Amino acid sequence: MADIQTQGDSRTTGGRSGGSGGRGKTTISDNVVSTIAGIAIRETDGVHSVGRAASKALGTVTGRRSGASGARRAVKVEVGEKQAAIDVDIEVEYGIPIHELADRIRTHVVDAVETMTGLEVVEINIVVFDVHIPGDDDSDDDDEGGSGGGTSRVQ
Repeated sequence: MADIQTQGDSRTTGGRSGGSGGRGKTTISDNVVSTIAGIAIRETDGVHSVGRAASKALGTVTGRRSGASGARRAVKVEVGEKQAAIDVDIEVEYGIPIHELADRIRTHVVDAVETMTGLEVVEINIVVFDVHIPGDDDSDDDDEGGSGGGTSRVQ
């Protein structure tokens, strides 16, 4: 967790009014940073999904209570006193240049986290674990159900 004093470094108190000393401290939970980063990643064009199958399934189950819980579990963060490091697994849309998408993700996450928390993002590790091909979702559902692919091939 990050503890941010209301006095001292102007970077950590940037948008706050009344930075005069002695008014207390603000603690930012790892979950807050994870949620902010997850939302920034999901809002980046070309990202199909965040997190691998187990994370996405858990997010779907718990997402009924909290819309951001899936993003929080799929994005891992390490938060120090003034810095944050972020790890994320993503599935990209087919046809998107992955190196350009990774640059856009890093830009969006850094902007969001640094603006909202005042923490310096020192590292964002992105693992691209799959490419989403439009139309594949329908064939995956049929194969899992056992009624689609096998029946049409053999009579």
